[in-house]
Amino acid sequence: MFLITLSFCCIEGSPIPVGIDVQVESIDSISEVDMDFTMTLYLRHYWKDERLSFRSTKNKSMTFDGRLIKKIWVPDVFFVHSKRSFIHDTTVENVMLRVYPDGNVLFSLRITVSAMCFMDFSRFPLDTQNCSLELESYAYNEDDLMLYWKHGNESLSTDEHISLSQFFIEEFSASSGLAFYSSTGWYNRLFINFALRRHIFFFVLQSYFPAMLMVMLSWVSFWIDRRAVPARVSLGITTVLTMSTIITGVSASMPQVSYIKAVDVYLWISFLFVFLSVIEYAAVNYLTTIEERKQLKKRGKASGMYNIDAVQAMAFDGCYHDPDVEMDLPAFTDRCEENETRARVISVSDVGTARIKRKRSFKGNVGRIILQNNHVIDTYSRIIFPSVYIVFNFFYWGLYI
Repeated sequence: MFLITLSFCCIEGSPIPVGIDVQVESIDSISEVDMDFTMTLYLRHYWKDERLSFRSTKNKSMTFDGRLIKKIWVPDVFFVHSKRSFIHDTTVENVMLRVYPDGNVLFSLRITVSAMCFMDFSRFPLDTQNCSLELESYAYNEDDLMLYWKHGNESLSTDEHISLSQFFIEEFSASSGLAFYSSTGWYNRLFINFALRRHIFFFVLQSYFPAMLMVMLSWVSFWIDRRAVPARVSLGITTVLTMSTIITGVSASMPQVSYIKAVDVYLWISFLFVFLSVIEYAAVNYLTTIEERKQLKKRGKASGMYNIDAVQAMAFDGCYHDPDVEMDLPAFTDRCEENETRARVISVSDVGTARIKRKRSFKGNVGRIILQNNHVIDTYSRIIFPSVYIVFNFFYWGLYI
Protein backbone atom coordinates (compact mmCIF):
# COMPACT_ATOMS: atom_id res chain seq x y z
CA MET A 1 0.00 0.00 0.00
CA PHE A 2 2.87 2.33 0.81
CA LEU A 3 4.52 1.61 -2.51
CA ILE A 4 1.32 2.57 -4.31
CA THR A 5 1.23 5.87 -2.39
CA LEU A 6 4.87 6.52 -3.20
CA SER A 7 4.29 5.90 -6.88
CA PHE A 8 1.36 8.29 -6.83
CA CYS A 9 3.55 10.99 -5.24
CA CYS A 10 6.23 10.49 -7.81
CA ILE A 11 3.74 10.74 -10.64
CA GLU A 12 2.57 14.06 -9.19
CA GLY A 13 6.20 15.31 -9.42
CA SER A 14 7.23 15.38 -5.77
CA PRO A 15 10.24 13.14 -5.09
CA ILE A 16 10.84 12.10 -1.48
CA PRO A 17 13.62 14.21 0.09
CA VAL A 18 16.12 12.16 2.09
CA GLY A 19 18.76 14.04 4.05
CA ILE A 20 22.12 12.43 4.77
CA ASP A 21 24.82 13.16 7.28
CA VAL A 22 27.98 11.17 7.96
CA GLN A 23 30.41 10.92 10.84
CA VAL A 24 33.69 9.30 9.85
CA GLU A 25 35.00 7.20 12.72
CA SER A 26 38.26 6.01 11.13
CA ILE A 27 40.14 5.37 7.92
CA ASP A 28 41.42 1.87 8.55
CA SER A 29 43.77 1.34 5.63
CA ILE A 30 44.97 2.63 2.27
CA SER A 31 46.20 0.07 -0.25
CA GLU A 32 48.30 1.25 -3.18
CA VAL A 33 48.47 -2.23 -4.69
CA ASP A 34 44.67 -2.71 -4.74
CA MET A 35 43.96 1.02 -5.17
CA ASP A 36 41.32 1.12 -2.47
CA PHE A 37 40.66 2.40 1.04
CA THR A 38 38.69 1.11 4.02
CA MET A 39 36.58 3.47 6.11
CA THR A 40 34.32 3.04 9.14
CA LEU A 41 31.50 5.57 9.46
CA TYR A 42 28.11 6.36 10.93
CA LEU A 43 25.56 6.85 8.15
CA ARG A 44 22.35 8.69 9.10
CA HIS A 45 19.23 9.12 6.94
CA TYR A 46 16.47 11.67 7.57
CA TRP A 47 13.06 11.64 5.90
CA LYS A 48 9.41 12.09 6.75
CA ASP A 49 6.76 9.37 6.61
CA GLU A 50 3.43 10.71 7.87
CA ARG A 51 2.05 7.21 8.28
CA LEU A 52 4.51 6.70 11.15
CA SER A 53 3.30 9.79 13.06
CA PHE A 54 1.73 9.28 16.46
CA ARG A 55 0.25 11.27 19.31
CA SER A 56 2.55 12.26 22.14
CA THR A 57 1.73 14.62 24.98
CA LYS A 58 5.42 15.19 25.78
CA ASN A 59 6.54 15.27 22.12
CA LYS A 60 9.08 12.54 22.72
CA SER A 61 10.47 10.28 20.01
CA MET A 62 10.47 6.50 20.03
CA THR A 63 13.61 4.47 19.32
CA PHE A 64 13.66 0.99 17.79
CA ASP A 65 16.32 -1.53 16.86
CA GLY A 66 16.88 -3.24 13.53
CA ARG A 67 13.89 -5.56 13.76
CA LEU A 68 11.48 -2.81 12.68
CA ILE A 69 13.55 -1.90 9.61
CA LYS A 70 12.23 -4.86 7.64
CA LYS A 71 8.62 -3.78 8.24
CA ILE A 72 8.79 -0.20 6.90
CA TRP A 73 10.18 1.61 3.89
CA VAL A 74 13.77 2.88 4.16
CA PRO A 75 15.98 4.55 1.51
CA ASP A 76 18.06 2.11 -0.56
CA VAL A 77 21.34 4.02 -0.37
CA PHE A 78 24.44 2.15 -1.55
CA PHE A 79 28.15 2.98 -1.99
CA VAL A 80 29.28 3.47 -5.57
CA HIS A 81 32.56 1.68 -6.50
CA SER A 82 32.51 -0.25 -3.22
CA LYS A 83 34.27 -3.62 -3.15
CA ARG A 84 32.89 -4.90 0.14
CA SER A 85 31.03 -3.53 3.13
CA PHE A 86 29.27 -4.74 6.24
CA ILE A 87 27.15 -3.47 9.10
CA HIS A 88 28.74 -4.06 12.50
CA ASP A 89 26.90 -6.58 14.64
CA THR A 90 28.81 -6.65 17.96
CA THR A 91 27.20 -7.11 20.39
CA VAL A 92 24.03 -6.59 18.42
CA GLU A 93 23.44 -5.20 14.95
CA ASN A 94 24.51 -1.53 14.99
CA VAL A 95 21.25 -0.15 13.58
CA MET A 96 18.95 2.44 15.08
CA LEU A 97 15.56 3.75 14.02
CA ARG A 98 14.09 6.81 15.76
CA VAL A 99 10.56 8.02 14.94
CA TYR A 100 9.24 11.45 15.98
CA PRO A 101 5.57 12.28 16.63
CA ASP A 102 5.27 14.33 13.43
CA GLY A 103 6.45 11.40 11.28
CA ASN A 104 10.10 12.45 10.89
CA VAL A 105 12.42 9.44 10.85
CA LEU A 106 16.10 9.05 11.71
CA PHE A 107 17.73 5.86 10.45
CA SER A 108 21.35 5.36 11.58
CA LEU A 109 23.78 2.51 11.05
CA ARG A 110 27.50 1.86 11.58
CA ILE A 111 29.23 0.57 8.46
CA THR A 112 32.73 -0.40 7.35
CA VAL A 113 33.19 -0.07 3.61
CA SER A 114 36.08 -0.68 1.23
CA ALA A 115 35.88 1.36 -1.96
CA MET A 116 38.01 2.13 -4.97
CA CYS A 117 40.29 5.14 -5.07
CA PHE A 118 41.70 6.03 -8.46
CA MET A 119 45.30 6.91 -7.56
CA ASP A 120 47.96 8.62 -9.63
CA PHE A 121 51.47 7.44 -8.74
CA SER A 122 53.43 9.62 -11.16
CA ARG A 123 54.77 11.61 -8.18
CA PHE A 124 55.08 8.68 -5.75
CA PRO A 125 56.22 8.88 -2.95
CA LEU A 126 55.99 12.68 -3.09
CA ASP A 127 52.32 12.49 -4.03
CA THR A 128 48.94 13.62 -2.75
CA GLN A 129 45.98 11.32 -3.38
CA ASN A 130 42.37 12.51 -3.66
CA CYS A 131 39.79 9.86 -2.80
CA SER A 132 36.03 9.94 -2.44
CA LEU A 133 33.27 7.75 -1.09
CA GLU A 134 30.10 8.10 -3.17
CA LEU A 135 26.51 7.49 -2.02
CA GLU A 136 23.54 7.00 -4.28
CA SER A 137 20.08 5.46 -4.35
CA TYR A 138 20.08 2.15 -6.14
CA ALA A 139 16.49 1.96 -7.43
CA TYR A 140 15.04 5.48 -7.26
CA ASN A 141 16.21 8.15 -9.67
CA GLU A 142 15.90 11.90 -9.10
CA ASP A 143 12.19 11.85 -10.03
CA ASP A 144 11.47 9.46 -7.14
CA LEU A 145 14.00 10.27 -4.43
CA MET A 146 16.13 13.34 -3.76
CA LEU A 147 19.34 12.76 -1.80
CA TYR A 148 20.92 15.83 -0.21
CA TRP A 149 23.28 16.74 2.61
CA LYS A 150 21.12 17.40 5.65
CA HIS A 151 23.19 20.29 7.07
CA GLY A 152 25.11 21.37 3.97
CA ASN A 153 28.89 21.37 4.45
CA GLU A 154 28.38 20.65 8.16
CA SER A 155 26.84 17.29 7.34
CA LEU A 156 30.26 15.63 7.27
CA SER A 157 32.12 15.33 10.57
CA THR A 158 35.26 13.39 11.50
CA ASP A 159 36.90 12.07 14.62
CA GLU A 160 39.72 14.35 15.78
CA HIS A 161 42.04 11.40 16.36
CA ILE A 162 41.94 9.96 12.83
CA SER A 163 45.49 9.24 11.65
CA LEU A 164 47.29 7.00 9.19
CA SER A 165 50.81 5.59 9.29
CA GLN A 166 51.77 6.69 5.77
CA PHE A 167 49.56 9.73 5.16
CA PHE A 168 48.58 13.13 6.47
CA ILE A 169 44.83 13.67 6.13
CA GLU A 170 44.72 17.19 4.71
CA GLU A 171 40.98 17.79 4.41
CA PHE A 172 37.48 16.32 4.39
CA SER A 173 34.70 17.89 2.33
CA ALA A 174 31.17 17.08 1.23
CA SER A 175 29.78 17.68 -2.25
CA SER A 176 26.92 16.52 -4.42
CA GLY A 177 26.17 15.92 -8.06
CA LEU A 178 24.20 13.87 -10.57
CA ALA A 179 25.00 10.53 -12.19
CA PHE A 180 23.47 9.44 -15.49
CA TYR A 181 22.69 5.88 -16.54
CA SER A 182 21.48 5.39 -20.10
CA SER A 183 18.84 2.82 -19.14
CA THR A 184 17.39 4.39 -15.98
CA GLY A 185 18.11 8.13 -16.05
CA TRP A 186 19.61 10.63 -13.60
CA TYR A 187 20.39 9.90 -9.96
CA ASN A 188 21.42 12.15 -7.09
CA ARG A 189 24.91 11.32 -5.84
CA LEU A 190 26.67 12.51 -2.69
CA PHE A 191 30.46 12.62 -2.30
CA ILE A 192 32.69 12.33 0.77
CA ASN A 193 35.99 13.78 -0.45
CA PHE A 194 39.31 13.62 1.38
CA ALA A 195 42.91 14.40 0.42
CA LEU A 196 45.88 12.32 1.61
CA ARG A 197 49.47 13.58 1.54
CA ARG A 198 52.08 10.87 1.93
CA HIS A 199 54.73 10.81 4.65
CA ILE A 200 58.08 10.86 2.84
CA PHE A 201 60.41 10.10 5.77
CA PHE A 202 59.80 6.34 5.57
CA PHE A 203 60.75 6.25 1.89
CA VAL A 204 63.80 8.44 2.48
CA LEU A 205 65.11 5.85 4.94
CA GLN A 206 64.10 2.81 2.89
CA SER A 207 64.86 3.90 -0.69
CA TYR A 208 66.43 7.31 -1.22
CA PHE A 209 69.14 7.23 1.46
CA PRO A 210 70.39 3.69 0.59
CA ALA A 211 70.50 4.67 -3.10
CA MET A 212 72.57 7.76 -2.27
CA LEU A 213 74.98 5.65 -0.22
CA MET A 214 75.41 3.13 -3.05
CA VAL A 215 76.17 5.89 -5.54
CA MET A 216 78.74 7.46 -3.22
CA LEU A 217 80.23 4.04 -2.49
CA SER A 218 80.73 3.48 -6.21
CA TRP A 219 82.88 6.64 -6.30
CA VAL A 220 85.37 5.01 -3.91
CA SER A 221 86.69 2.95 -6.84
CA PHE A 222 88.04 6.16 -8.44
CA TRP A 223 90.48 6.44 -5.53
CA ILE A 224 91.62 2.82 -5.59
CA ASP A 225 94.80 1.97 -7.52
CA ARG A 226 93.89 1.12 -11.07
CA ARG A 227 96.07 -2.01 -10.78
CA ALA A 228 93.86 -3.43 -7.98
CA VAL A 229 91.54 -5.22 -10.38
CA PRO A 230 89.80 -7.52 -7.86
CA ALA A 231 89.05 -4.65 -5.46
CA ARG A 232 87.55 -2.33 -8.05
CA VAL A 233 85.58 -5.01 -9.88
CA SER A 234 84.15 -6.43 -6.64
CA LEU A 235 83.13 -2.96 -5.45
CA GLY A 236 81.43 -2.16 -8.74
CA ILE A 237 79.49 -5.44 -8.91
CA THR A 238 78.41 -5.13 -5.27
CA THR A 239 76.96 -1.65 -5.74
CA VAL A 240 75.16 -2.67 -8.96
CA LEU A 241 73.55 -5.69 -7.29
CA THR A 242 72.53 -3.66 -4.24
CA MET A 243 70.85 -1.03 -6.41
CA SER A 244 69.00 -3.80 -8.26
CA THR A 245 67.72 -5.15 -4.92
CA ILE A 246 66.47 -1.71 -3.85
CA ILE A 247 64.63 -1.19 -7.15
CA THR A 248 63.06 -4.65 -6.97
CA GLY A 249 61.90 -4.07 -3.38
CA VAL A 250 60.18 -0.80 -4.26
CA SER A 251 58.50 -2.28 -7.34
CA ALA A 252 57.16 -5.27 -5.39
CA SER A 253 55.13 -3.03 -3.06
CA MET A 254 53.56 -0.98 -5.86
CA PRO A 255 50.90 -1.70 -8.51
CA GLN A 256 52.22 -2.50 -11.96
CA VAL A 257 51.43 0.84 -13.60
CA SER A 258 52.47 1.67 -17.13
CA TYR A 259 53.99 5.08 -16.38
CA ILE A 260 57.15 6.20 -14.58
CA LYS A 261 56.94 7.14 -10.91
CA ALA A 262 59.07 9.77 -9.19
CA VAL A 263 60.90 7.13 -7.17
CA ASP A 264 61.66 5.24 -10.39
CA VAL A 265 63.34 8.31 -11.83
CA TYR A 266 65.59 8.67 -8.79
CA LEU A 267 66.46 4.99 -8.41
CA TRP A 268 67.15 4.36 -12.08
CA ILE A 269 69.33 7.43 -12.47
CA SER A 270 71.20 6.36 -9.33
CA PHE A 271 71.56 2.92 -10.88
CA LEU A 272 72.92 4.57 -14.02
CA PHE A 273 75.61 6.37 -11.98
CA VAL A 274 76.63 3.10 -10.34
CA PHE A 275 76.69 1.31 -13.69
CA LEU A 276 78.76 4.08 -15.29
CA SER A 277 81.34 3.77 -12.52
CA VAL A 278 81.83 0.12 -13.57
CA ILE A 279 82.06 1.12 -17.21
CA GLU A 280 84.58 3.82 -16.23
CA TYR A 281 86.91 1.22 -14.76
CA ALA A 282 86.48 -1.00 -17.82
CA ALA A 283 87.74 1.94 -19.91
CA VAL A 284 90.63 2.57 -17.49
CA ASN A 285 91.55 -1.12 -17.53
CA TYR A 286 91.54 -1.28 -21.33
CA LEU A 287 93.55 1.89 -21.84
CA THR A 288 96.07 0.85 -19.19
CA THR A 289 96.58 -2.50 -20.90
CA ILE A 290 97.23 -0.83 -24.24
CA GLU A 291 99.62 1.64 -22.61
CA GLU A 292 101.69 -1.08 -20.90
CA ARG A 293 101.86 -3.17 -24.05
CA LYS A 294 103.32 -0.22 -25.89
CA GLN A 295 105.89 0.34 -23.13
CA LEU A 296 106.95 -3.33 -23.21
CA LYS A 297 107.36 -3.24 -26.98
CA LYS A 298 109.54 -0.14 -26.79
CA ARG A 299 111.87 -1.66 -24.22
CA GLY A 300 112.14 -4.92 -26.14
CA LYS A 301 112.44 -7.21 -23.15
CA ALA A 302 114.32 -10.44 -23.63
CA SER A 303 112.48 -13.73 -23.74
CA GLY A 304 112.18 -15.72 -20.53
CA MET A 305 110.30 -15.35 -17.30
CA TYR A 306 110.00 -11.57 -17.66
CA ASN A 307 108.72 -11.89 -21.21
CA ILE A 308 105.22 -12.18 -19.78
CA ASP A 309 103.35 -9.06 -20.70
CA ALA A 310 101.00 -7.10 -18.44
CA VAL A 311 97.92 -9.02 -19.45
CA GLN A 312 99.48 -12.43 -18.75
CA ALA A 313 100.90 -11.25 -15.43
CA MET A 314 97.51 -9.97 -14.39
CA ALA A 315 96.04 -13.42 -15.02
CA PHE A 316 98.23 -14.83 -12.25
CA ASP A 317 97.82 -12.32 -9.41
CA GLY A 318 95.07 -9.95 -10.57
CA CYS A 319 97.35 -6.88 -10.64
CA TYR A 320 99.18 -4.89 -13.29
CA HIS A 321 102.97 -4.68 -13.03
CA ASP A 322 104.71 -1.42 -13.76
CA PRO A 323 108.30 -2.00 -14.96
CA ASP A 324 109.29 1.34 -13.35
CA VAL A 325 108.43 0.07 -9.86
CA GLU A 326 110.75 -2.63 -8.56
CA MET A 327 108.75 -5.48 -7.05
CA ASP A 328 109.87 -8.84 -5.67
CA LEU A 329 107.89 -11.87 -6.85
CA PRO A 330 109.24 -14.78 -4.77
CA ALA A 331 106.07 -16.84 -4.91
CA PHE A 332 105.68 -16.27 -8.64
CA THR A 333 109.41 -17.16 -9.13
CA ASP A 334 109.03 -20.42 -7.21
CA ARG A 335 106.13 -21.48 -9.45
CA CYS A 336 108.04 -20.63 -12.58
CA GLU A 337 111.18 -22.51 -11.41
CA GLU A 338 109.25 -25.78 -11.44
CA ASN A 339 108.62 -25.41 -15.19
CA GLU A 340 111.93 -23.80 -16.19
CA THR A 341 115.12 -25.76 -16.82
CA ARG A 342 117.23 -22.85 -15.52
CA ALA A 343 116.52 -22.94 -11.77
CA ARG A 344 117.57 -20.11 -9.57
CA VAL A 345 118.37 -20.79 -5.95
CA ILE A 346 117.20 -18.12 -3.56
CA SER A 347 118.22 -18.38 0.03
CA VAL A 348 115.73 -17.93 2.85
CA SER A 349 117.68 -14.99 4.20
CA ASP A 350 117.66 -13.22 0.83
CA VAL A 351 113.88 -13.68 0.52
CA GLY A 352 113.32 -12.27 4.00
CA THR A 353 115.56 -9.29 3.32
CA ALA A 354 113.82 -8.58 0.03
CA ARG A 355 110.41 -8.67 1.65
CA ILE A 356 111.49 -6.25 4.39
CA LYS A 357 112.90 -3.83 1.81
CA ARG A 358 109.77 -4.09 -0.25
CA LYS A 359 107.55 -3.42 2.78
CA ARG A 360 109.55 -0.36 3.83
CA SER A 361 109.65 0.95 0.27
CA PHE A 362 105.90 0.56 -0.09
CA LYS A 363 105.16 2.34 3.19
CA GLY A 364 107.37 5.25 2.29
CA ASN A 365 106.12 5.71 -1.25
CA VAL A 366 102.45 4.66 -1.15
CA GLY A 367 101.22 8.16 -1.87
CA ARG A 368 103.66 8.62 -4.75
CA ILE A 369 102.77 5.23 -6.25
CA ILE A 370 99.02 5.96 -6.15
CA LEU A 371 99.48 9.33 -7.81
CA GLN A 372 101.79 7.91 -10.47
CA ASN A 373 99.44 5.01 -11.18
CA ASN A 374 96.39 7.26 -11.35
CA HIS A 375 94.76 7.34 -14.77
CA VAL A 376 93.51 10.62 -16.20
CA ILE A 377 89.97 9.18 -16.49
CA ASP A 378 89.94 8.47 -12.74
CA THR A 379 91.12 12.02 -12.05
CA TYR A 380 88.25 13.58 -14.02
CA SER A 381 85.69 11.06 -12.68
CA ARG A 382 86.41 12.11 -9.10
CA ILE A 383 85.07 15.57 -9.97
CA ILE A 384 82.51 14.94 -12.71
CA PHE A 385 80.51 12.11 -11.08
CA PRO A 386 79.82 13.88 -7.74
CA SER A 387 79.15 17.22 -9.44
CA VAL A 388 76.60 15.81 -11.88
CA TYR A 389 74.88 13.80 -9.12
CA ILE A 390 74.55 16.87 -6.90
CA VAL A 391 73.06 18.86 -9.78
CA PHE A 392 70.62 16.02 -10.46
CA ASN A 393 69.50 16.04 -6.80
CA PHE A 394 68.87 19.79 -6.91
CA PHE A 395 66.70 19.44 -10.00
CA TYR A 396 64.87 16.34 -8.70
CA TRP A 397 63.92 17.66 -5.27
CA GLY A 398 63.13 21.10 -6.68
CA LEU A 399 60.75 19.59 -9.24
CA TYR A 400 58.85 17.15 -7.01
CA ILE A 401 58.68 18.96 -3.67
